[in-house]
Amino acid sequence: MIKSKIMLLLVVLCLPSFAFGQEAATASDTIKTESTTTSTINSKTDSTTTVKTPPPSAITPQINTSNSDLCTVGIAGAVQTQILGISAGKTVRDMNCEKLKNAKTLYDMGMKVAAVSVMCQDQKVFDAMMHAGTPCPYNGMIGDAAKLGWETHVEQTQKELDEMDKPNVKEAATFGGLGLLGTLLLF
Repeated sequence: MIKSKIMLLLVVLCLPSFAFGQEAATASDTIKTESTTTSTINSKTDSTTTVKTPPPSAITPQINTSNSDLCTVGIAGAVQTQILGISAGKTVRDMNCEKLKNAKTLYDMGMKVAAVSVMCQDQKVFDAMMHAGTPCPYNGMIGDAAKLGWETHVEQTQKELDEMDKPNVKEAATFGGLGLLGTLLLF
């Protein structure tokens, strides 16, 4: 029985298969949709372009004072108005730095009294040396002889120290003029 069923199955599988399809549709059976669109576009565009330029700028000059062996300080500035811009810069000597470098150089060369004399040009150092009991050298004299020399010539000493502490008039006039010019540009 099983054999006959297997045989029947093999026969069915071996038989040729046939597929039947429908006939092609005719023109009368087709659904056709037509669509027509007519449009008119009228467009008018008015545009205005405003180009604004960036404001003019006065750029401060760069002053390189990075060399550690120079006793100068860079000063620079810039002023800008809507019409005119000015920038300027310069270097200014640092007198205290020069004094320290000179004293150090003299000391390194073994000229200790000369190095102390250079430092004594500053009123604060001069006063500190007198209060410490070690007066600044006076015309080649040191110690008690120098103290006696400073005490007997007080007028001359004060006059010399006052001359050293006076501000540099030329530099003051330059900065005053630049300040005035900057103020005028702001108006």
